[in-house]
Formats: sequence, structure tokens, C-alpha cells
Amino acid sequence: MDWDALRREMPVTERWAFFDHAAVAPLTARAVKAMREWSEDLLANGHVNEPRWVARIEEVRKLAARLIGAEPLDVAFIKNTSEGVGIVAEGFPWRSGDNVVIAKEEYPANQYPWMNLRDRGVEVRAVASRPDGRLWIDDLVAAMDARTRVLSLSWVEFASGFRNDLDALGQLCRTKGIAFFVDAIQGLGVFPLDATHTPIDFLAADGHKWLLGPEGAGILWIRRDWIERLRPVDIGWNSVVGARDFGTIDFRLKPNAGRYESGSLNVAGIMALGGSLEWLLEIGVDKIAARVLELTDYLCRRVAERPTPTVYSSRRPSDQSGIVSFAYADPNEAGAKVRLCRGNGIVVNKRADRLRVSPHCYNSFEEIDRLVGYLHGG
Repeated sequence: MDWDALRREMPVTERWAFFDHAAVAPLTARAVKAMREWSEDLLANGHVNEPRWVARIEEVRKLAARLIGAEPLDVAFIKNTSEGVGIVAEGFPWRSGDNVVIAKEEYPANQYPWMNLRDRGVEVRAVASRPDGRLWIDDLVAAMDARTRVLSLSWVEFASGFRNDLDALGQLCRTKGIAFFVDAIQGLGVFPLDATHTPIDFLAADGHKWLLGPEGAGILWIRRDWIERLRPVDIGWNSVVGARDFGTIDFRLKPNAGRYESGSLNVAGIMALGGSLEWLLEIGVDKIAARVLELTDYLCRRVAERPTPTVYSSRRPSDQSGIVSFAYADPNEAGAKVRLCRGNGIVVNKRADRLRVSPHCYNSFEEIDRLVGYLHGG
């Protein structure tokens, strides 16, 4: 794979060494082209060509389904990960006294929707990571009991970069009769996933991180056998079988995830997301995963040449991800390094008082060498 050639798809490389895909990623050239084509058509023709764009939405749905190894009808477009978590949290068939297990260091999007269930008698059990940043399965098991109904975790933890073993966790949940929700935003687009075989029940991810799409256009996947078991929430005109027969009121919900696309969609965002999905799928997620891990391994080796900073994230093959966190003795140093790098054309970030670096497949070893120079001393 000619990774340098792929950099032409990412105009951000002309100005920045961008290592912050775990936050808000730059758009691909294809994403911008797709969004521009839609907006220019709307500018010139209004809604005359709407059937064309409706058909394109379904093509993008198929691309998203390919990415996760799912059936297109089981994929709904959502505006963000929080919305996806909320749909499941509010629609789940809870009974007072039930509990949900989450990670204590979890991103807020995968905490607050579950906390909002407390007035329905649902307890939230937050499991802390070990001092090395790893979330141990044994600790999750210890938090579970006969009233645990849901395990909800991120595929990759946003601050530490620890990658959860979805297959092992899903099998655990199957054994215990627990539903498994995955916030996939920090892994989708970097690592391969086959949702039909990996034992998860729900998945949500916005497209603005590793999928290199815009904010406000994400996906929700619901395993088909859960559709009728969830109480439908946020229902609108587009939730029913005959959605485009506006003159007939016939309350029959779509028998798939489409019932959660309640009204008009973010068409511009979906067009852009489709452009990036096409590009990522053409490269191949397996190749992207190998490249990203190659870059992060190189980064960690270079940083380890000096005593500081220290690599915080686990480098075990089963744990590592596209996110690497580095710790300085002085917690303020991480923020200072973020500012130093930004002033020199390098974009990194800070989370949990650690410096966070998250490269994508188009980044280069030369860019990493530049970054390491500032991390070591500037």
C-alpha cells in the first residue's frame, strides 16, 4: 500500500501533522466533494432531484453495514453516539432493581444516559480500570449479579486507549444473559468488526473521529431480535412502514432499526460520511489497523528513547489501539506540550492530565519524528 499517495486524499496534511483523530478528525477530500455535490444541487434545483439523494442515503447505509458486517436494514443513521446510547437506554425493558455495568473512566456519552435511569430504579455500577489503565474482565464480572441487564462499554477507552475484547466480553454476556452495548466511536474505521458473529447486541458511533466524516452523522446498529423487545422512543413520521404516504395515518413501525430515523435526516452529513466510508473500505480496514498499530508502535519506541514522558497506554497486542497516552511527572506539562505542538503545526490533545496522540493510516513516520522532538524537549 502506498500510504504516501493516500495523503492526497487528506488536504489537512498540507498544513498540519494531525494526530487527534480521537477528538474531531479532518474530513477527507471525498467527503467534502460529496457534501458539495449535494449542496450545489440543492442550490440550483431545490428538492427536484430528491429521489437521487434518497437513493444515495441507502447506498451509504450499505457501506456502513459492510463496515460492521451487518445487514443494511439493521443500521439506522443517528446524529451522534449519545443519541444511540439514549435510544437503547430509554427503550430497554427495565424493571426496578435492575442494574447496568459501565466503566468508571468511560466517556460521558456512555455514562449520562444510563444515569438518567435512576428514577426508574436502575442502578449504574461503574468499574474502575486498574492503575495501568486496563479494564479487567474479572473486575466487570465482580460487579455483575442476577439483576445485571446490560454491559455498556467503549470498544476503545477514550483517555487510556485501552481496547476492550469485544468477543470475550460478548461471550461473557451471552453466558450470563446480559445485553451488550458497544460505544464503537474510538474503534470503528480502525479495526475490523463482524457484528453478526461478534456477540454484541447494540452498537453506536458518530462518524467524526476515525471514520473521517462530519459531526452529526453516525450509525446505530441493533441486533434484529432486539427490535421488538425495545420500547420505541423518539418516534416520528419516518418511523413507520408507509413513511412517504403522508396522507395515510397507519401506525405500523418499521420492523428494523429504521424506526429510529424519526424524521428528516442530516443528508449533507450522510453524503460526506459516505464519501469517507467508500475510501476507508477501498483501503481495507485490516490494512488500516495494521498501519495504525505500526505507527503507534513506532511512536512508543521513539518516545521510550528518553526517560520522559512515559508510555501510559497498554502495548499488549490485544489491548493496543490507535490512541496512545503519555504521562509527565508534572500534570501541567501535558497541556504545555499540546500548546507547543499546536504552535508548530502538530495537533495532539490532552485527556485525564495525559498527552493523547491518535494517528490515522495516512500519517507518516516523518510526522511522528517531528512530534517526538517536541515531546522530548521542543
